[in-house]
Amino acid sequence: RFDLLVRLEEDYRTDYANLGRLRIDLPNDRGQIELRELADIGPGTGPNAVNRENARRRMVIRCNTQDRDLASAVKEIQRRLDSQINLPEGYFIEYGGQFESQQRATRTIAILAAVSVVGMFVVLMVLFPSVRIVLQLLNALPTAFIGGVLALVITDQSLTVASLVGFISLGGIAVRNGILLVTHYFHLMKEEGEDFSKEMIIRGSLERLAPVLMTALTAGMGLLPLVLGGKEPGREILYPVATVILGGLVTSTFCEFLIHPGIFWRFSGKDAHALARHEESGEHIIP
Repeated sequence: RFDLLVRLEEDYRTDYANLGRLRIDLPNDRGQIELRELADIGPGTGPNAVNRENARRRMVIRCNTQDRDLASAVKEIQRRLDSQINLPEGYFIEYGGQFESQQRATRTIAILAAVSVVGMFVVLMVLFPSVRIVLQLLNALPTAFIGGVLALVITDQSLTVASLVGFISLGGIAVRNGILLVTHYFHLMKEEGEDFSKEMIIRGSLERLAPVLMTALTAGMGLLPLVLGGKEPGREILYPVATVILGGLVTSTFCEFLIHPGIFWRFSGKDAHALARHEESGEHIIP
């Protein structure tokens, strides 16, 4: 003989007195027998369990979310508990599990994002030793992030750790397009003798339009299947990443040729002319 633990559905556990009349099939089609003929049925108590963490007693309440993001669900729980429950002295509530892991990952990604921006600033300062030009190149970040946020809103997604990773990747792509454009401006000024003028800006933008569009279209076509099939199993991580990058590519590419050339023409004329003139001599200008 050995102990056997079974658990009935809730409907069958409302009255333990009736459990004895529960009929059980016998093997080899030999009919049925009532449960009380096989076992003694009665109320009882299980072993008491006192959970502790860090030498403090704790009680764990588990729940899952459905059709909404974890962060907003926890915020609503916090709001309702704060308004309806007054905890006795010495009692407190902590939110752990997936929410705790998500918060920790979000903080890590925020630090990495800041390091990425600082790294991009340093590299750009080496390439273009002008604060004005570097800041205008970094201006591609908000235009790209706007597209990523709009893509999340359109697809009814929330801001998750995966989407934050997509924003970091998107920032590098957006700044790269700006570097290609500005580098070509300097090429026209240094190698072909163009003056810094509106005509040079238009020419350089048109000559870089096809390469940048081809790069963006290639990346977009590769991400499109992930976005269209994002609800399929196994794509929970790639779906928000692809959505953010695809949306950001659209807005950053358009702004790169509709807005940024005008900003460069309006605010960077003096610095661009000086850099093109003094680059070969090794002089640097940091206004």
